Amino acid sequence: MRTPLAKVRGLGSAKEGTGHFWMQRLTAVALVPLVVYFIAFIVLNTSAPYETAVSHIAKPITATVLIAMVIAGLIHMKLGVQVIIEDYIHGAAMKTVLLLGNTLFSYFVGIGTILAVAKIAIGH
Repeated sequence: MRTPLAKVRGLGSAKEGTGHFWMQRLTAVALVPLVVYFIAFIVLNTSAPYETAVSHIAKPITATVLIAMVIAGLIHMKLGVQVIIEDYIHGAAMKTVLLLGNTLFSYFVGIGTILAVAKIAIGH
């Protein structure tokens, strides 16, 4: 049973409410134009020499879009995998380990990718 105030606020037992749901949807919407830009970038640079592709990544707008896509994509992935872990893993210890691994994986991939793009953008 839920109190009327909890129903109005949309908060469940975890007290997170719909924030997780909305963040998943927000990142999905943000990824649409970012991925379209990324696919166009890949298609246009498929047959380009390495130096040309690197010089395009070094452009501020391209580097910013790539970093934004990585951040939005990793947040989206982390939230999605978190839901799967919470729904299908029933052991408390295993759930904790997997949730921690999910978070660490997301952070390490994000940091590594952002550093790689920044190195190209700044060092070029």
